[in-house]
Amino acid sequence: MDTIINFDEERDFLSRPEILQHHELLNKLGVLTHINSLEEDIMNFKNLFASTIDIYSRNTVEDLIDATVRRIYDNSLPSIISFLLKPLQNREELIIRSYRDNQLVDVDLNVQSINSFESFFQKYPRPVNYELFAFQIGVNNVLKSFDTIEPELVVPIMGPSGLYGIVLMGKKIQRQEYSLRELSFMQQLLSFVSLAIQNHLHYERTLRDVKTGLYNNIFFLARLNEEAARTKRSELQSSIIMIDIDHFKRFNDTYGHLAGDKVLESLAITIKQTLRTEDIPSRFGGEEFSVLLPGSGKEQAFFAAERLRKAVADLQVPWDPPLPQITISLGVFTFGKKLEISAEEIVSRADEALYLSKGLGRNRTTAWGCGLLDKIERRYSRTKLDVTPTQS
Repeated sequence: MDTIINFDEERDFLSRPEILQHHELLNKLGVLTHINSLEEDIMNFKNLFASTIDIYSRNTVEDLIDATVRRIYDNSLPSIISFLLKPLQNREELIIRSYRDNQLVDVDLNVQSINSFESFFQKYPRPVNYELFAFQIGVNNVLKSFDTIEPELVVPIMGPSGLYGIVLMGKKIQRQEYSLRELSFMQQLLSFVSLAIQNHLHYERTLRDVKTGLYNNIFFLARLNEEAARTKRSELQSSIIMIDIDHFKRFNDTYGHLAGDKVLESLAITIKQTLRTEDIPSRFGGEEFSVLLPGSGKEQAFFAAERLRKAVADLQVPWDPPLPQITISLGVFTFGKKLEISAEEIVSRADEALYLSKGLGRNRTTAWGCGLLDKIERRYSRTKLDVTPTQS
């Protein structure tokens, strides 16, 4: 059974006559000071325990950082906090989030990498005074960008894989020094944060394709089943888009698989940048991709597919020597309450539309179902690289 600490009982204990009778002696011997210190330690551990529960309940790294910042502000009052986390799987840029008064703010930290700090924090894996840190590292462009927030402390986020990130903390709002208890709390809290990040990375790897960072087809089909069940219970419609890179096998044979991998990675970035945050993009297999668009009807899904097709047609894949332009073919299928079909059948119909796009010459979008297709053909005239509204 868990022990419940009742601080009222502790205070009653200190108020007992026999204790009060020897109060001066106990105080002189330091007993009362020691008791107060123990009570503070207990409160700190309770706060740390509550903080870790809060942090481990978060589903994204951004939410995890938000929860951590709230706990730091509860424990001390820094003027500013900036988190710089190494890129997660298939991300090229640092995750940078800054806070003033516990509110997310936009701070210009022009930092591309924190790898140069790794060896330092391997030796000193604890909160460090910023001036000492800067002296040890030496002046560089990264440190110059930190000057905009005037940090007082640098706190590493260390884990089994090394340095995950750093936390820059400004002076306390009331300008006093950070106490040893505050420093200890932050160090212990961020050790749990590093474990939470590691768990998040392991979880993400089970859901995502290693090469592109998009969701894998197992996760996509699970979400598609959930969305199909949801639409059957409501009047809403949802859609999927199946995508295939045109002539990708010929591309790989001509330019090599490393160039092909770069195309896959660049296409994945374009897909993520073009879609809404609530859409679910995945690498379905090989050069085929899929997107679930919750709450999107036929025309919305078609226009989203066309927007993506045109973005890919304009995409410049970074490679030396330059690679030829790539294009994609797309198939769209919309489902809802009136269609009692499985996730597999939804994918099959979107694939049928995709194959029709390829059969009609590639680099185009086809929506399954003659109703929308006829409507689109009447409203639009297609060129090889664009879809242009006709004059009515």
